[in-house]
Amino acid sequence: MRSRIIIDADACPKSVLILCEKIGQEFQMEVWTVASFNHAINRENHITVGNSSQEADLQVTNLTRKGDIVVTQDWGLAAMVLAKGAGALSPWGKIFREETIDFLLEEREMKAKFRRAGGRTKGPSKRTPEDDRYFSDQLRKLLPSPGV
Repeated sequence: MRSRIIIDADACPKSVLILCEKIGQEFQMEVWTVASFNHAINRENHITVGNSSQEADLQVTNLTRKGDIVVTQDWGLAAMVLAKGAGALSPWGKIFREETIDFLLEEREMKAKFRRAGGRTKGPSKRTPEDDRYFSDQLRKLLPSPGV
């Protein structure tokens, strides 16, 4: 079976969806998206789920096979797909690796604890064309040569 690009599309920038489509065509790979019904995504290979917490993540995990590439900004989902032998990449171009995912999960827990105590953390900055180029370059690093 050929590898696929699977996108956790609930919080994925539109430019990343477009880049994944373009690169998927170039590498002759299917591109799948998963999002709750709150997001108006109308495309081939899209799975709509309910808006319950973690519903999209569970669907992405169930859909993922060894060798697939999953685009997500959810570090917990990244850990699950890495355990299945898939690659994981954030929409910002961060390649998740098995050897560093535990550290990221600990960092996520510390930030959540800080926010629960009333602290505020900074959100992502406005997306730039450079962000898109970096994402594209990083995605290509994870993919097999075209036609392989």
